[in-house]
Amino acid sequence: MNGPQAHWLADGRRLHLNHGPIDLVVEVFGGADERRAAYAQAVARFQTILNELVEELPELRRPASLLPRGFAGPTARRMEAAVVPLSESFITPMAAVAGSVADEMLAALLAGRRLERAYVNNGGDSAIHLARGQSMTLAIAGTGHGMADRITIHAEDGVRGVATSGWRGRSFSFGIADAVTVLARSGAEADAAATLIANAVDLPGHPAIRRVPARDLAPDSDLGDRLVTQGVGALAPGQVARALDNGLAVAEDFRRRGLIAASALFLAGQTRISGPVALAAPNKHKVKETAHA
Repeated sequence: MNGPQAHWLADGRRLHLNHGPIDLVVEVFGGADERRAAYAQAVARFQTILNELVEELPELRRPASLLPRGFAGPTARRMEAAVVPLSESFITPMAAVAGSVADEMLAALLAGRRLERAYVNNGGDSAIHLARGQSMTLAIAGTGHGMADRITIHAEDGVRGVATSGWRGRSFSFGIADAVTVLARSGAEADAAATLIANAVDLPGHPAIRRVPARDLAPDSDLGDRLVTQGVGALAPGQVARALDNGLAVAEDFRRRGLIAASALFLAGQTRISGPVALAAPNKHKVKETAHA
């Protein structure tokens, strides 16, 4: 595996950071000197973040409980903190790894800086910074079917993380959601909650759903022999509705407990919304900064 890599994307505005499974796109907005310093801080922090995680990987793959463990690295601590409130269900800190890395990198680039806006997009799970009065438009996955595909977040919303989970994504899922997008106070919290809500969008035992043990696909998976979704066949509209309602119940519980701000659940052309999520069609005549989720 190559070491940490950093280069500018073709637009000259966004920084691409890659090391092993970590693949980040970073963009900051503000004065030229502040931007330059922020990008340099991000590159410096990126040099060690993966190695820190690897050192604690065995314990990070173990299930969380209501008794937090003491991890050495700040990213691992973010992961644990995000999953402990959700540990009544099976969950490991790995459910929050992408969002936690995004949070840690955002914190590093913001340290001592005065920026208007910034985001760190880790393969669709993002941490965002919004100064007072600022906003950011996010493109979300899983809408389709002619639906809108943008969410605008304002500084006063208190949302600083967005994450998407589902069986079609890069991580394994117990459920059948095309996508579940969650808005929360941090990338780590959004990531962990999206995982569990997507798991809950399900029809247990349905013959149209193909599942295999996670270990058969990835021998070192933190999910072990638990069955993960690998295919979803045709479902009747009522079955789609029932699966989405199962996930919505979990999303509403998380929102009532203050664990998330809002979520949007998508499956086979149907949608469920929990909280103040306004899906807006993109304005083709106005270009805005967009962090994909």
